[in-house]
Amino acid sequence: MELVCLGLSHRSAPVELRERFAIPEIQQGPLSIELASVPGLHESVVISTCNRVEFYALAQHSSLGFEALHAALAQRGMEVSGDAFFQRSCDDVVRHLFRVVCGLDSMVLGETEILGQVKKAYSAAQEARATSKHLNKLFQRAFNVAKEVRTRTNITRGSVSVGSAAVELAERIFGKLSGCNVMILGAGEMSELTAGALQARGVRSIFVANRSHERAVTLAQTMGGKAVRFEEWHDEFSEVDILIGSTAAPHFVLTRAQLEPLMVRRRQRPLFCIDLAVPRDIDPEVNHLDDVYLYDIDSLQAIANQSLEERRGELVVCEALIQKHVQDFRAWLDTEAKRASQGLPEFQRRSEDSPVHGV
Repeated sequence: MELVCLGLSHRSAPVELRERFAIPEIQQGPLSIELASVPGLHESVVISTCNRVEFYALAQHSSLGFEALHAALAQRGMEVSGDAFFQRSCDDVVRHLFRVVCGLDSMVLGETEILGQVKKAYSAAQEARATSKHLNKLFQRAFNVAKEVRTRTNITRGSVSVGSAAVELAERIFGKLSGCNVMILGAGEMSELTAGALQARGVRSIFVANRSHERAVTLAQTMGGKAVRFEEWHDEFSEVDILIGSTAAPHFVLTRAQLEPLMVRRRQRPLFCIDLAVPRDIDPEVNHLDDVYLYDIDSLQAIANQSLEERRGELVVCEALIQKHVQDFRAWLDTEAKRASQGLPEFQRRSEDSPVHGV
């Protein structure tokens, strides 16, 4: 049995391509069990974030596993051909996942959101019964590696989230943010992290608009801001300096046609838009309007590059820790393979070999 991983990320594909393959959180569990049920595949976990879409599986042979993944995804209208997609197998899968959960493969080096996102994806696959011994062991070991890297290195020092990087970009445009009013479209985890970074910079006020008004109220109360009903967000628009989009909508929630008449009423007051969503929330065409400055998630790459330089010295330590865990996991796989080939009864699994809900 061999581990396989098929995917694409911000390193290989621009946001225009990533958003085409983005998988809503609610669909990740069902897709995991669907893939695990494909002939040639035995277990599966589907991960989809703003910066990556990855399919993990256990296969009898890696080549057949990749063929099965390609065929299954093609049936769903997802043609995963081209240079944007990567394929990894065996130890490379283990190393890749360990690096991902540690934030070493992220746009912002050392960012911490990815660990929570992978945990959610794994839990969804567990609940769908798409995982068993091998992927349970792999992902639980990955979470342990992430914890060790956080506690034994300084890789998470400084601004280590997409949200905080976006706030740094806003500061470059406006200088101090104490006089700025901010509106956030969406009340999910990314919105909460970004709002927290804004609050720490002392912005004047934060408006939160979300389709679930209750969630908008909860986040606004936490941030000391004001909740706005999603269909009425434009009523507060004249006071907004920074607009952040981070909803889970499958289409644009703000288009040029909607924004253009609103900008006329602002009388040349600049608007800084940060689109953190994938698929994107804000139509790129708005960037052609006067006094509108739009940055999508890929625009944060320059800030991420600076973060990389500041933390590069920690990479050596992190990679050494990860390599040790890769070797340990390989030893476990070899033991399992030997046991299976000799037809020996399987020992009672240790707790980490079995599904653990709520990790």
